[in-house]
Amino acid sequence: MYSLLLRLMFLLPPERIHHLAFAAMRLATSFAPTRAILARLAVTDDPILATTAFGVRFPAPVGLAAGFDKNAEGVNAWGPLGFGFAEVGTVTARAQPGNPAPRLFRLPADRGLINRMGFNNEGAAAAAQRLRDRRPGGVPIGANIGKTKIVPAEQAAQDYVTSARLLGPLADFVVVNVSSPNTPGLRDLQAVESLRPLLAAVLECLAEGSDARRVPVLVKIAPDLSDEDIDAVADLAVELGLAGIVAANTTVGREGLRTPADQVAAMGAGGLSGPPVAERALEVLRRLYARVGDRLVLISVGGIETADHAYERILAGATLLQGYTGFIYGGPLWTRHLHRGLAARLRADGYTAIADAVGAGHS
Repeated sequence: MYSLLLRLMFLLPPERIHHLAFAAMRLATSFAPTRAILARLAVTDDPILATTAFGVRFPAPVGLAAGFDKNAEGVNAWGPLGFGFAEVGTVTARAQPGNPAPRLFRLPADRGLINRMGFNNEGAAAAAQRLRDRRPGGVPIGANIGKTKIVPAEQAAQDYVTSARLLGPLADFVVVNVSSPNTPGLRDLQAVESLRPLLAAVLECLAEGSDARRVPVLVKIAPDLSDEDIDAVADLAVELGLAGIVAANTTVGREGLRTPADQVAAMGAGGLSGPPVAERALEVLRRLYARVGDRLVLISVGGIETADHAYERILAGATLLQGYTGFIYGGPLWTRHLHRGLAARLRADGYTAIADAVGAGHS
């Protein structure tokens, strides 16, 4: 049924159907009766899937990746839709329109997407107000923060600090995004000499007046980094005391696609997500875990579509998982299929908790 619905939705422009579908999700979860029905269908309440990472309890490991809920409009929707957590944003200190449309493209043959949205969002103050209005008892929400486009690189740290100061106290964790390919010069901030002062400034900001709770800070990296740069970022994260790393963002690569090359070229620049990035995302995860072990929490994102994919990432070292493109192509019960499949695989291999399986593939 969802396959038929997906074909019908694909008759509309991608960004338009995104707004329509997202509005429908928010509406359906805004009323207690429909929210309860959705939760009964989508939520997998299984104790084997619950885990605690950087002091936060997650009821299930599969979360929504940043990019879908840019303005924190759906913070009350993601739990009833079966997600164990969600990452909102990317949010910038100042509101900005993003890149000109069209800026979102489908690759059905590859079950992928290309986007060059450019951090379109209403700004950190607007997102902060929505986080204040969160319904009690919901799933954990992370705030993904990025650089405002017009802010020069030498002022990037202060720009990130502005967002962190507004959003950090209201979120369960903060992710510093330096890896989107759609903001000019952003990926240059992944170089350790640029990343160190930026992360240090965010950490210092969130430590101010936070005696009761230290806000966990993670960094999100690109799959296109060299292995040596991945090692350098991992070492820096440990050195600074970050809570973890989100790996990985979209890729600028276009290798191995089934979609005809002329069609891909016509779509233009942007980050590619979905199954085409899965192999590299797994390689990055394995390298990170081999480097840092359990000293950092690793969140794996990129090309996760099935329970087998999810389990492979857990065994490779991921404590938590995220999806966006998989959710688009997999439909409203995608999280249920992943979580139920994960629980079955954990029990079949003799695990009593998902935490026991994290990184087991390395041994």
